[in-house]
Amino acid sequence: MAQLKFSSGHVWVRVEGPDAVLGLSDYIQDQMGEITSLELPDIGDLIRATRRMGKVEVEDVFSPIEAPITGEVLEINTEAVANPDLVNSDPYSDGWLLRVRIENPNELEELISEEEYADLTEETMTAVIQPHTRSRFNP
Repeated sequence: MAQLKFSSGHVWVRVEGPDAVLGLSDYIQDQMGEITSLELPDIGDLIRATRRMGKVEVEDVFSPIEAPITGEVLEINTEAVANPDLVNSDPYSDGWLLRVRIENPNELEELISEEEYADLTEETMTAVIQPHTRSRFNP
């Protein structure tokens, strides 16, 4: 299986020839909670890097999904749209979101590796948890 790359918006990218498959990272789906609905672009639409390519609903709150690369939408995972819990249960396989034709391969250089992403999310969790583990009562 091709190696994944990640955007700062927590979207993974798997390059497959001239195309890329996109999905939400396990980290972000875990942080958001149970996804109840997905809104994605239509086949033939052009998504643009760093622009909204859809939105996800969790507990009646909608959050934008930022496109990691620019490209034409070739395929939508209709199973994930019909059953958004696939994104929670299997984000890197059955829970993928879109297949796009890569318009600008140079944009892939802006993405980070799996290892860098793991380090980034671990640092984020440490920064969030650590301040709460110490208090004036428990230094």
